[in-house]
Amino acid sequence: MPAYTQQQLADLAAEYRSTLVDEVLPFWLPRSLDTEHGGYLISRDRDGSLVDDDKSVWQQGRFAWLLATLYRTVEPRAEWLGAARSGIDFLRAHGFDRGGDGRMYFHLTRDGRPLRKRRYYFSECFTCIALAAYAEAAGDEGAAEEARALFGRCLDYYQHPEELPPKFTEVRPAKAIGAPMILMNVAQQLRETIGDERADTWIGRFIAEIRDDFVKPELGCVMEQVAPDGSIIDHFDGRTLNPGHAIECAWFVLHEARHRGDQSLTELGCQMLDWMWERGWDREYGGLLYYTDLGGKPVQEYWHDMKFWWPHCEAEIATLLAYQLTGDTRYADRHRTVRAYNLRTFQDREHGEWFGYVHRDGRLSSTLKGNMWKGPFHMPRMLWYCGQLLGG
Repeated sequence: MPAYTQQQLADLAAEYRSTLVDEVLPFWLPRSLDTEHGGYLISRDRDGSLVDDDKSVWQQGRFAWLLATLYRTVEPRAEWLGAARSGIDFLRAHGFDRGGDGRMYFHLTRDGRPLRKRRYYFSECFTCIALAAYAEAAGDEGAAEEARALFGRCLDYYQHPEELPPKFTEVRPAKAIGAPMILMNVAQQLRETIGDERADTWIGRFIAEIRDDFVKPELGCVMEQVAPDGSIIDHFDGRTLNPGHAIECAWFVLHEARHRGDQSLTELGCQMLDWMWERGWDREYGGLLYYTDLGGKPVQEYWHDMKFWWPHCEAEIATLLAYQLTGDTRYADRHRTVRAYNLRTFQDREHGEWFGYVHRDGRLSSTLKGNMWKGPFHMPRMLWYCGQLLGG
């Protein structure tokens, strides 16, 4: 297919912005603001009705980040900054185990009592970017210092994983791509909001680890999990690939390539995107399969052939960014393809927002718009990022 024309790109930019501001945000605001306890009530059915009032710490941080980011970069609406502050204040008050190990919780009651803590530190990561975005939006130097300190704590966990509760025994040690990948994006966010002198060095280290240990040119793939030395673990977990997750990682690398003007990073990010598109795209029904096996063997997770909303958001970003950086019409074609799939499969034209989960053939699996994992993040981030990329 032909490249995008300048008019088509301008129209896309306007569409991304209007969908975000006029359709998606009104689904979440003001109904998700908890005016009694602070923070956000995210677990919503198709029509926006509340189905559970527990609070995901991830979603508190992610939504606060989104709102503060939109205030900074799209339009300085007071209601967005006020809503971001609500999430920040709730996280400050309830997100940390201050009487214990100081780590953040994962799952809270509506009024902030702790229910669950997980072994990894992604609650800290999402709170960190929320604090940084809010600090820049509100001119709050206290929040900026909190963000830098929390980033330092995340780096400590990354360098000393033994400080966290073990998930497995030491019989078959492994590491996952999630830590360097998410920390890379956290560092990028801090650099682009409040500034952090550590960011560029650490981003380089994270990219080097991903390139050296998880990117496998001889296999044409990006691994999700490897042994500590980067070797393949030939068991179910070690062979399981998550194409959408790797494509998200690819656009983080491409974002850095754009920032640095580094052609080698552009090549790396595009290579990662190409391999995992090839391994993940469902040629029969369209969309990205959730899991595939490195060697084409059966995958043990029973939802492996479902289509989730978030990998398709990441693919929409990655293909557009790759097209902008390279001018290669393959990426324009893929962007059109995944965007068309997303709109016909996940978009809810009646109530707004997207559905999160469909079966392989596109049939709706659940009407949930929000839960502990899905909320106002991946899809509105995609709309925002693509719009910013196109100057919208």
